[in-house]
Amino acid sequence: MTIKHKNYFLFVLLLIATDQLSKLWAYETLGLMSKEITDFLSLTFAQNYGAAFSILADQEGWQRYFLSSVSAAASIAIIIWMFKTPVTKRVTLSALAFILSGAIGNMIDRIYQGFVIDFIDFHYAGWHFPTFNVADICINIGVLLLILTEFKKS
Repeated sequence: MTIKHKNYFLFVLLLIATDQLSKLWAYETLGLMSKEITDFLSLTFAQNYGAAFSILADQEGWQRYFLSSVSAAASIAIIIWMFKTPVTKRVTLSALAFILSGAIGNMIDRIYQGFVIDFIDFHYAGWHFPTFNVADICINIGVLLLILTEFKKS
């Protein structure tokens, strides 16, 4: 591992800390209330027992272990991918760092609490986008960066 690879892993730790601190804030501050920030954005505490968009949330608890295992396997695969990626591929390494931090951030919640804390709520005229968190934002940024790097290749 080079020093530059270490920098990406430090970035991962920073993003995980940001995610966990924001969830702690949401847990301690929001409780059952919702804070409207703008006409289209509220901060609303939610416990997501499932995966993205609450898929599997209505199951009887097995999903906690299944989704934690999937996150752990994906995290290991991403770490291996990062080590195999040359440090000259900065956008790819950044993308993987974002995805890794999001996967680990949500996995921490699932392991220790049995659910993922979500609190960012976009809405408009009665329509609500599924509530999400900083880890979800990181995963989406990472995926978009990976897609962009693939488009640049072609």
